[in-house]
Amino acid sequence: MATLNFNTTNSTFRQLLANGLTYHVPPFQRDYSWTDDEWDDLWQDILGLFEKDGESSHYMGYLVLQSSDNKHFDIIDGQQRITTISIMILAGLSYLQDLVEANLDADRNTQRKEQLQNSYIGYVNPVTLISQSKLELNRHNNRFYQTYLVTLGPIPRRGLNASEHLLRKAFSWFKERFKTKLGKQLDSGQQFAALIDSLVDKLFFTVITVTDELNAFKVFETLNARGVRLSATDLLKNYLFSVISSAQTHENELKALEDTWERIVGLLGSESFPEFLRVFWNSRHKLVRKSDLFKTIRRNINKREKAFTLVRDLDYCAAIYTALRDPQDTIWNPQEKQALRQLQMFNVRQPLGILMSCYQQFFEAQRDCFTKILRAIAVISFRYNVICSLPSNEQERLYNKIAVNISNRTYRNYGDILMALREVYPEDQSFKASFSEKELPTTNSRNNKVVRYILFEIEKQRSGKDFDFESATYNLEHILPQNPSKEWDYIDEAKQDRLIYRLGNITPLETKLNKQLGNSDYSQKRSIYQQSDFKITQAIAEHYDTWNDQKIESRQQQLAKLAVGIWRIDFGQ
Repeated sequence: MATLNFNTTNSTFRQLLANGLTYHVPPFQRDYSWTDDEWDDLWQDILGLFEKDGESSHYMGYLVLQSSDNKHFDIIDGQQRITTISIMILAGLSYLQDLVEANLDADRNTQRKEQLQNSYIGYVNPVTLISQSKLELNRHNNRFYQTYLVTLGPIPRRGLNASEHLLRKAFSWFKERFKTKLGKQLDSGQQFAALIDSLVDKLFFTVITVTDELNAFKVFETLNARGVRLSATDLLKNYLFSVISSAQTHENELKALEDTWERIVGLLGSESFPEFLRVFWNSRHKLVRKSDLFKTIRRNINKREKAFTLVRDLDYCAAIYTALRDPQDTIWNPQEKQALRQLQMFNVRQPLGILMSCYQQFFEAQRDCFTKILRAIAVISFRYNVICSLPSNEQERLYNKIAVNISNRTYRNYGDILMALREVYPEDQSFKASFSEKELPTTNSRNNKVVRYILFEIEKQRSGKDFDFESATYNLEHILPQNPSKEWDYIDEAKQDRLIYRLGNITPLETKLNKQLGNSDYSQKRSIYQQSDFKITQAIAEHYDTWNDQKIESRQQQLAKLAVGIWRIDFGQ
């Protein structure tokens, strides 16, 4: 197993900028994007630190850095925060400059300005005005930052890109806040210097320093699994674009690629992108676990042409992925919508890779083949995942193998794919046995929906009536109630707990009738069931004069026989 090379420390902003350390936002990191909402949040937090009963420090979150020498760092995650603090200090230095120009403690304020600039911004050559900055921004923002903000010169308002406008606005916003708080008095510069000198010790980060992109990606995976959202998506973008970028790469090519990338992430959302990437990769290559995905891509995508191709393919497949996750997408016909709704309801994602491959190979050329495969996978998901609860890892391995064979044209038709799928199709005897024992607690909203779906499908098979299982007109009736009254004490309490959520104990019922029942005993319930329009509910009153564990077992076995005929695939064709 590869060593995870990183170290973690807690550092104040003063410590981060000490001893000649420099920070660099990778060229293809996302542009500066904070607005007045984030600026105001930060400002209010800062003001709170200086109130009478304020906190002694303010936690700024994780800062993920990459470095090979512990002197020069790439900011992998946290650039928006670091950039904003830097802009805030620069805005304060401009405020000090205004005090100097107003001849308010001019000599001391000039010294303060130079000292703070050297400590937290960097050295500016007094002749060339070229800065040796402690912070460099990305390829779209650095020129503006170094040319206008670091030098504290006149800032243009025209000819700026969107993120440069935000940098300009942030600078002006914070400068106004310093003016409002500290005024324009003889001691204002002293107050400002004291505020900054204290603030840089009060703002602290958890700093994680890694040695390379692979370790950074592993850190992201670990932290994200603990609920800390970091930009593994940006890290992958930086890697791919660093492979693509060369002396021969025209600026227009990079702009087109960046537009493509933003379109992909905009469609998926940055948090959904890693899952999409894994589905995409596994639809074409041998199965890769989430923890190995970045390493695998880095090993395989190591040339410009491959990186270009990958980005283009991701762009094409992102739309397919989002459509597969959205049963209401207009591209689907009614049968496809129904199958996709079922997969969503069952909460199974293992088939996404095989469906992506099927879409690319069959959707345009053999639409009927795609539709039949999708419907077959919905049936398999019901049998394998919902009822039999079989291991999903084995299923995923087979789906991956089939997806790759579809992508490389080894499987060319519905028959080939169906025969391959048979390996994860629980046979009737196994399915029937599992269905006969199935318990689904309907207190869970997803289970509730699945149970409604199951019973309404069985009703449709029995009566031919297609009731809308999502309609509020109908409800689920637990014959042995979820909160049994003393009239049900003839069933042992321990047995009650095991029986309440068995499929044999649940039946569809009109909501208006269901409200009349409550925790009534079975004789009262039986008379209401006779009034129902549901044949399978009427049958309870017709066939069972009492209700106990044997009756529940008997009814569930009858439902299981019907289920075998409803959720089945005919492998003979």
